[in-house]
Amino acid sequence: MSLVNKPAPDFTAQAVEKGEIKDIRLSDYKGQSILFFFYPLDFTFVCPTELHAFSDSIAEFEKRGVKVLACSVDSVMSHAAWLKTPRAKGGIEDVVYPIVADLTKSIARDYGVLIEEEGLALRGSFLIDKDFIVRMEQVYDKPLGRSVEETLRVIDAWLFFEKNGEVCPANWKPGDETMSESAAGIENFFGKK
Repeated sequence: MSLVNKPAPDFTAQAVEKGEIKDIRLSDYKGQSILFFFYPLDFTFVCPTELHAFSDSIAEFEKRGVKVLACSVDSVMSHAAWLKTPRAKGGIEDVVYPIVADLTKSIARDYGVLIEEEGLALRGSFLIDKDFIVRMEQVYDKPLGRSVEETLRVIDAWLFFEKNGEVCPANWKPGDETMSESAAGIENFFGKK
């Protein structure tokens, strides 16, 4: 079942951010947009490429007022060790956003991305709006790395809709034409009178 248009499942868990272990509650970020994403496991192959890609683009998320958080079913100690491992050795040293530990797998289960028989999560990404409602859900299988560019495009479309009340067609990017939700707006978009 999709979480889109539903309240984001809240949680309290330990996370590592810039080498510091701390307790976080997702709803503490209510009032700002959140990109919350899952990855399968620490110390793997595709996962560090994604974590670095999101971290390398953190300024783009911040510019949009979006807080980024990652999560896997590993322990907070595993996250901390991986954060101390250099990029050249498969580590995620210098990743700047919190990485949540979900050792009980309850968070992945609540978000519908847990592969029960394997005990790990799919690559799920969730855009949560300022009111704590899930607005975007993308789920990929384990071998498929995500596109940060596409994630930012979807965030831009949602933020544009929030601000202007106009919907964004396929492949929309900032500056492209949008569509009013009214029938007149749709007719105008398609050139009908």
